[in-house]
Amino acid sequence: QDYTWEDHGYSLINRLYPDVGQLLDEKFQVVYNLTYNTIAMHCGVDTSVLRRAIWNYVHCVFGIRYDDYDYGEVNQLLERNLKVYIKTVACYPERTTKQIYAQFWKHFKHSEKVHINLLLLEARMQAALLYALRAVTRYMT
Repeated sequence: QDYTWEDHGYSLINRLYPDVGQLLDEKFQVVYNLTYNTIAMHCGVDTSVLRRAIWNYVHCVFGIRYDDYDYGEVNQLLERNLKVYIKTVACYPERTTKQIYAQFWKHFKHSEKVHINLLLLEARMQAALLYALRAVTRYMT
């Protein structure tokens, strides 16, 4: 909560590497906002709450928590098998198997599962950047 991408990371990386912060932010936003407004066979669904839950769960796995987010949403929206998959891919990618991939969201399209991968990998990258940039900030002060 005390070091976020929006408030701290973005501006520091732009100061160190001009324009890189903008490129990274655009990349994060494209993946975060990517949606077909469908879930499985249901069309016209607002998936923003689900996408936010996945993003925040990845950050939570890496020890980043936000006071203004209700983590009860994570438990309501993400089934256990999906949490296992997210944690495995984010923390132990070498342990990812086809079986783990097949166990979550069995009735969903592969494109939706690929979107999960994009979300979790970009959230993981942002989490790693936050830790690195926070260390740089502490070094500079």
